[in-house]
Amino acid sequence: MEIVLADAAGFCFGVKRALEMVLKLADESGQNQGGAPIHTLGPLIHNPQVVKQLEDKGVTVKHVPEEIDSGVVIVRSHGVSPAVMETLQRPNVEVVDATCPFVQRAMRWARQLDDEGYQVVIVGDESHPEVQAVRGYVASGNSFVVDSPQAIDELPTAKRIGVIAQTTQSKSVFQACVSALIGKAQEIKVFDTICTATEQRQASAKQLAAQVDVMVVIGGHNSANTKRLAEVCQEQGTRTIHVETPDELRREWFAGVRRAGVTAGASTPDWLIEGVLKRMSEFTDEKVTQVTEGMEEAAEETLTAETKAVEAAAAPSEEAQMEDFDVNLPTQGEIIKGRVVKVSPDEVLVDIDYKSEGRIPLNELSFLPNVNPADLVSEGDEIDVKVLKVEDSEGTVLLSKKRADAEQSWKKLEDLFASGGTLKAKVMQTVKGGLLVDVGVRGFIPASHVSRTYEDDLEKYVGQVLELKIIELDRSKNNVVFSHKEVLEERFEQAKEKAFSTLQEGAIVDGVVRRLTDFGAFVDIGNGVEGLLHVSEMAHSRVDHPSDVLSEGDNIKVMILGVDKDRERISLGLKQTLPNPWDNITAKYKVGDVVTGEVTRTVDFGAFVKLEDGVEGLVHISQLSHKHVAKTEDVVSAGDKVQVKVISVDPDARRIGLSIKELEPKPEPKPQPRVQAQPVVEETTSDELTTTIGDIVGDLFKNR
Repeated sequence: MEIVLADAAGFCFGVKRALEMVLKLADESGQNQGGAPIHTLGPLIHNPQVVKQLEDKGVTVKHVPEEIDSGVVIVRSHGVSPAVMETLQRPNVEVVDATCPFVQRAMRWARQLDDEGYQVVIVGDESHPEVQAVRGYVASGNSFVVDSPQAIDELPTAKRIGVIAQTTQSKSVFQACVSALIGKAQEIKVFDTICTATEQRQASAKQLAAQVDVMVVIGGHNSANTKRLAEVCQEQGTRTIHVETPDELRREWFAGVRRAGVTAGASTPDWLIEGVLKRMSEFTDEKVTQVTEGMEEAAEETLTAETKAVEAAAAPSEEAQMEDFDVNLPTQGEIIKGRVVKVSPDEVLVDIDYKSEGRIPLNELSFLPNVNPADLVSEGDEIDVKVLKVEDSEGTVLLSKKRADAEQSWKKLEDLFASGGTLKAKVMQTVKGGLLVDVGVRGFIPASHVSRTYEDDLEKYVGQVLELKIIELDRSKNNVVFSHKEVLEERFEQAKEKAFSTLQEGAIVDGVVRRLTDFGAFVDIGNGVEGLLHVSEMAHSRVDHPSDVLSEGDNIKVMILGVDKDRERISLGLKQTLPNPWDNITAKYKVGDVVTGEVTRTVDFGAFVKLEDGVEGLVHISQLSHKHVAKTEDVVSAGDKVQVKVISVDPDARRIGLSIKELEPKPEPKPQPRVQAQPVVEETTSDELTTTIGDIVGDLFKNR
């Protein structure tokens, strides 16, 4: 038979703490002859064997305060009500409070709920001393105890109900009771007061029970947490045996068992667990595989050579928690770490491993006025706090987060200022002239140092985390001024240097359109480095204005067309990254095709017609109409939609000839009327007919 010990079993740190306090007092009393008698108010823990051990050391059990008239009285880990504590305060009686810190927390929350006017509901066993003690902190008496969801039905309705739990209560029962309370009140406030050690033990027992044939649960028969452990194991369908001492074990219970699990309640000492393991090992010839960490030496002494026990890692961590409660007491002025356990509109409660939680008032949370605590911290956060007062008028430790942050921040800021380094900080709010950031102290960013360019809307930066450089620092004046602009400028210069040294013409890069102008767009190609995308390089077709193609903020791919390092100019192209419509032009347009296009412009010799983006054809003036056309505008105008016929395609020259008249019917020739030829009669005079050469030139001869 293999024996497996649960990884969380035995004393919880609260019980162990109380027992160690009593044993220390008993030893001191024994060393001093005639020392004051020592009493416990009720059995220290629900384990008869431990109680008997204490009696042997002279520690007596008193059941009512009136029985104690002298000596030292130890308030057990279950705690007592304020009324009982007041009764114990009498001459010749020294009170030592060993109440478990988890129980103390439940007491404080019960009192807080009562003070705020809530009807207090405690999920637990009404007869248990812890529940009775916690209930005593409800001064108004407006409290009820329920042990199951069914008991909720008997409760009266109330406007406000506050819920807490017995520290050893089952998590599932507590949650079921809370669910059943919905509808019983207009407002329900819930505090989970279940001890983490209880949760660990129950979870460990549940897991182990599902893996073994039988479970042995060790602890007092009158112990509530041990009974609950047994119930958890039984709920897994595993046969469960609850024993108080090793002598109760019977060999026949383990007949045919291959694997047995062992766990123990929070009131069970190690030596009882070891005794049970030893007794069980006598029922088997097989070895137990491992031994519990922290119990190894004792187990080797008490178990046979053939036996070991299973490792359990929880015990050391609980001892560490125990040491924190006893040793790490807060000191005024020191800075300690704590865990946020509650966030309310006017304060934050922090677990600092002390008998009570620390309280951070709203004015000690941040240097910013009117902050919402929930915006700064959340439950479970680990934070640094400064102890202002160990116990204030409310009995809690007064803490400050803003002072702890400030003290730790100034040294870091001074080192950062000297080195010229940067830090990141969240913008908290806008103020006149700039922004406020939280760096443990109040930090200011002037509006002129928020960005590389002018910013007219600072509100958009609230909530953002910015990288900052310190430009002014004066601790004596509590003044620190930051610049985000200088960080951006340094990045820009580095990026620009890299860009001009690495960018190659023809490379295609990602960019973001930052600004549009009439002549193009400025595109950020990384870390603020901008290039110009001219309007002529935006598309294969004509672009009248950049806004027809792009909008500010668009993410685009561009080609590097040119890099001029001396003039710090980068030329970009967009159309080069787009498909060229002329690459397959002959497949799309063939001679004889009839297509529709838009007239883009008219010239003296014809009209250009856009067929698609980047493709235009020419309708020569001679192809506009069968009639004589004196001016192109007599037939078409820019913007007209026209049908044209393809009459030529020249992909090399990127020319397409188009015709409009080819789609019009040819006009019929007009018939010419016939004209009869008339004989021409020429009349002459007799004078014309009788003229001679001599008449013309005769005088010439006479002169000669």
